[in-house]
Amino acid sequence: MEYIKDEIVVCNIGFPSKELYHIKDRPENFYMLGSMGLCSSIGLGLALSLNKKVIAIEGDGSLLMNLGTLSTIGYTQPDNFILYVIDNSVYGSTGNQRTHTESTSLCGIARACGIDAVEVFQEDDLRRVIEESLNDSKSKVIVVKAEPYNEKVENIPLHPMYIKFRFMESIKPYRKKNSNK
Repeated sequence: MEYIKDEIVVCNIGFPSKELYHIKDRPENFYMLGSMGLCSSIGLGLALSLNKKVIAIEGDGSLLMNLGTLSTIGYTQPDNFILYVIDNSVYGSTGNQRTHTESTSLCGIARACGIDAVEVFQEDDLRRVIEESLNDSKSKVIVVKAEPYNEKVENIPLHPMYIKFRFMESIKPYRKKNSNK
């Protein structure tokens, strides 16, 4: 979050959302609270409808549940969308059950869908790629290989409806004008 200025952030369910809330809560963060596998799709929809850079923070397990979103990202290619995939090869919010990313390359799948994609293993590389992607005007998938770990944080104390309406209000100024209206 130290690189985020005014970008829109959509965050995966469970621990990632709770950790993001405790790192830097702000109205422009949308915390997923119950729709596993849809963070990348929601982020893509926002990128297609807003004049603002949108970042989706997805887990490998969630993305595996909705691989079709990569094809849609590749087809639509919004110039304001970054998908960060935290790939720890487990379902971290439900007990660290193994995913299939030890033998399935999410980066390879994203590239096969026509998306500029990179896989990073080291923090220095991640920091460089984050800065580059924030300054680029193209869709990007960044697969961050990580060890399974969850920070010990409390639940988000905000009501889901409050999160929704606060977020919707924060993105109003960035809506693309619809030529049909």
